[in-house]
Amino acid sequence: MRHFGRIGALVVAALVFLPLRVCNAAYPEQLIKVIVTFPPGGSADIVMRALEPVVAADLKQGFVIENRAGAGGNIGMAAVAQAKPDGYTLGVAPAGALTVNPHFNQTMPFDPKDLVPITLLAEIPFVLVASGNVSAHSVAETIALAKAKPGALSIGHGGNSTAMHLTAALFAQKAGVAMELVPYRGTAPATVDVLAGHVPFAVLDIPASKQLIVEGKLNAIGVSSARRLPSLPDVPTLAESGISGFESVGWFGLVAPAGTPAEIVARLNAAFVKALGDPSVVEKIRTLGAEPAPTSPEQFARFIQSESAKWGKLISEAGIKPN
Repeated sequence: MRHFGRIGALVVAALVFLPLRVCNAAYPEQLIKVIVTFPPGGSADIVMRALEPVVAADLKQGFVIENRAGAGGNIGMAAVAQAKPDGYTLGVAPAGALTVNPHFNQTMPFDPKDLVPITLLAEIPFVLVASGNVSAHSVAETIALAKAKPGALSIGHGGNSTAMHLTAALFAQKAGVAMELVPYRGTAPATVDVLAGHVPFAVLDIPASKQLIVEGKLNAIGVSSARRLPSLPDVPTLAESGISGFESVGWFGLVAPAGTPAEIVARLNAAFVKALGDPSVVEKIRTLGAEPAPTSPEQFARFIQSESAKWGKLISEAGIKPN
């Protein structure tokens, strides 16, 4: 009887764990909620909505997109971190919430370690531009001009602690020049002022600057990404123009609560990476001035770590303060 009792216990144990394996194998069996940490109509929201029908067709299951804006992405990421780790709550994480905000906030509503990376979705490069009345047309000329007038030149950007602010600060640091960093309430007013010559330089996003560059109204000094952009193929990168190793992009990626089963993470990664190669999705992402950036979960995790270390060092050395 003891022998049969042991067998019975093993059978019961197997039955307890079997549904979990079956559930994971059958994933997804219900709608998947994706929390986007910015309002409807923003870049992250548009990219997720472009991906949704393609990924839904692959997974044979639909998505519910929920916008939870506020606190630079912290509110939405906290909701994801606190969700059940079953693959049915995901989040579109912005760069700031995972790699910048932790260096500014003594108390965060979530710990980035409470999230598991799935894939990077898109990168948003920037471009350093000069007003039409500035003689500089290259990185070398910009550095020479700044060194000839220490502290007299300025770079406009889209707001304190934004990716554009950090890009401007990184340029000044790596170029070894003293330039005033002038914050604006977004890209639009910064674009207006550099176009009018009120500030000689600015770090702008591609949608705000591309047509002005093409029309010759702004001089493109260099793009902040590691590679040239298909939308501005004739504009060199800052790295190839003499700022060795320079790379600074805004980005967002897909995350899930820590503890989400590895097989679910792998299934989601495969579906989203495939969708990021779909021509219709690529076209929609590039109209935003962004670039698709599919990765493995491991690559995304390493990227987050390197970005956090880079910006933490810059924030400390440059004394950058949040809004």
